[in-house]
Amino acid sequence: MVVLSFQPVQLGANITHHRYENGGRNRRMVMICMPRCGIAEPNGVPAPMGQKTLYKDGFFEKIFMTLFAKKMEKYAVSSGKRKEDKDGLFKYDYEGFVDVSKRVMQGRSRSQQQEVVREVLLSMLPPGAPTQFRKLFPPTKWAAEFNAALTVPFFHWLVGPSEVIEVEVNGVKQKSGVLIKKCRYLENSGCVGMCVNMCKIPTQDFFTNEFGLPLTMNPNFEDMSCEMIYGQVPPTFEEDAVSKQACFKDLCSMANSNSTICPKLQS
Repeated sequence: MVVLSFQPVQLGANITHHRYENGGRNRRMVMICMPRCGIAEPNGVPAPMGQKTLYKDGFFEKIFMTLFAKKMEKYAVSSGKRKEDKDGLFKYDYEGFVDVSKRVMQGRSRSQQQEVVREVLLSMLPPGAPTQFRKLFPPTKWAAEFNAALTVPFFHWLVGPSEVIEVEVNGVKQKSGVLIKKCRYLENSGCVGMCVNMCKIPTQDFFTNEFGLPLTMNPNFEDMSCEMIYGQVPPTFEEDAVSKQACFKDLCSMANSNSTICPKLQS
């Protein structure tokens, strides 16, 4: 999923300057990085495949988790397992956020799950935001690189550490790629269907169709990394390799060991 409505905040964070060439003129983009959640692993890198990475979430990350979870809660199947002892901005931790996502999936088809995410994303934006985004960020190399740069700090709480990488889009090399080293959302859910239906497809569609800036996401189910390519038009679901992906049989509580394709991708 995608974080779109949060404004940059400077609270002792580092300020990174990037200079872009635009029509012979220098355009300076100042990106104020938000405070990030940190990996609590001793070596500072994500845990190996099959293990959950330990995180130490901060004040802002917990607020974001609760904001998104509350928006999604009205679409979720009720569960007696959900904690009710917390209120306000810290009602949900990351596990609670993932639990809401799982309950949203229950009883819904693939397209219905994706539509829920679209509605949640739209509800996080002020009126007219997609139109304004299209004006500010037409589908250019600069816009693709700018959004890739913003993704690293703004998505950190949701997907874990990432970095901007160089990719090739329509024969042009540009720094509009983002490599997510090990997706926090995927490793905590352990569910291929959640990755595809609740993150990859709706995020691609939102940027491509609502914002007018193409985006392709390529999750790697061998190591749970993911490559995001801004500026690249995504394939149709039927042409995408993820449509044939099997379950994580040892990781997912909803896995079907008798199916060669994740059941959540078939309906």
